[in-house]
Amino acid sequence: MSTEYIDNNSRSSDEDSGTYDEWIPSFCSRFGHEYFCRVPTDFIEDDFNMTSLAQEVPHYRKALDLILDLEDVSDDESQGQNSYDQDGDHNMESSKEKDNKGKTQIVNRSIIEHAAEQLYGLIHARFILTKQGLQAMAEKFDHKQFGTCPRYYCNGMQLLPCGLSDTIGKHTVRLYCPSCQDLYLPQSSRFLCLEGAYWGTSFPGVFLKHFKELEDYVERKGKESYQLKVFGFKIADQAISGQRMKWLRQYPSTEEEWDEFAKCEFELPQP
Repeated sequence: MSTEYIDNNSRSSDEDSGTYDEWIPSFCSRFGHEYFCRVPTDFIEDDFNMTSLAQEVPHYRKALDLILDLEDVSDDESQGQNSYDQDGDHNMESSKEKDNKGKTQIVNRSIIEHAAEQLYGLIHARFILTKQGLQAMAEKFDHKQFGTCPRYYCNGMQLLPCGLSDTIGKHTVRLYCPSCQDLYLPQSSRFLCLEGAYWGTSFPGVFLKHFKELEDYVERKGKESYQLKVFGFKIADQAISGQRMKWLRQYPSTEEEWDEFAKCEFELPQP
């Protein structure tokens, strides 16, 4: 009976140790983190990919160890518990001081966790510009995990996440439509608080240039816009309710217009 009891305890302890969750998969699987993709540890362990991030994120080394699962939570808790036991033997500390120590440990842990989230977000912005990262984001793009454009004439075009700044704390995430080339807010409220710098300003442009078939599809797609009418008559563009900014959504349709567009892109038009 004793040997069976020991074997059962050893099996249960092995099962408990095997249920340890890694930091990156648990972070990406959180509610509201569907826009994130998993960054391989090989990419994070390369010092070249981490250039200048130590100056942008506080507690860089501890945050990096937490992302790579090099810092064990149980070790911190055991150290704190041992310190409490030693203090209890001397009976010199009051209960208030012990509570304050416990609170400082929790605060420090939460600060490091927050720094790890910021660090992973900046790493994520660099990873999705690589070939492997673009492929991972393309799978989410094909499954419409970033949503579709709410504009009627875009016909449900998939959106791409992007940021208005590469610096943390400036703007939240925006969604870029390759068809109408405009920005939108996420339709779900769970994505409204995501930091835009975690995707960066360059991702949509790099994504479209990498997947040329998507760029060609967008160019072949019809560029229609709604024309406001009253009893069947078009409203003048000069009117207050008219489409005075209609030219922003106009695209060349003939070869002559395309030639003129190519010239205006690199040189000033001749009067």
